[in-house]
Amino acid sequence: MANVYIALLHHPVYNKRKDIVTTSITGFDLHDIARSCATFGVKKYYVVNPLPAQREFASRIFDFWLDEGSLEFNWTRAEAFRLISIKAELSEVVKEIEGIEGIKPKIIATSAKFDGKKVESRELKVEIRSAKGPYLLLFGTGWGMTDELLNKADAILEPINGQSGLPADRHGYNHLSVRAATAIILDRLLGNRREEE
Repeated sequence: MANVYIALLHHPVYNKRKDIVTTSITGFDLHDIARSCATFGVKKYYVVNPLPAQREFASRIFDFWLDEGSLEFNWTRAEAFRLISIKAELSEVVKEIEGIEGIKPKIIATSAKFDGKKVESRELKVEIRSAKGPYLLLFGTGWGMTDELLNKADAILEPINGQSGLPADRHGYNHLSVRAATAIILDRLLGNRREEE
């Protein structure tokens, strides 16, 4: 099975008006996504933000959960936090994975939109299970990654559709938090499902 990495991108992403912005790192995203990564065997969780103050904020939370007192108080959260690596640019992430694995990762973007080279979750799960090279799953914040960034990915994962079956841009309600979307996608791609055995 291939090693899977994820990156949570705070830039370049859109805001509601489709301006390109940099969003803020949140403690919830650090905690919850790290725990999902630990649960589903993700190799490393990259938090990508170009703003030094934001990276410092994330580092302070990170350091708190890895100090001796926190390790004793809640070792499971500390174990999850060991998966986090804070970077300024996506290019740094790709370069580091290539250094670890000896090969550039296949980059799969996630989006609530229909656009792009979509791959179905089941198809990607089979591919990951049989592949030797690494995969990097990209998750955006704000109102999603820019079109330019999505177009640079090797593929875009099919969107998560709720009860309406429609994405937000087709008048369905599709506004999951990135934490919830990450957990759902990791379960679909890396979870052990009895019905698929």
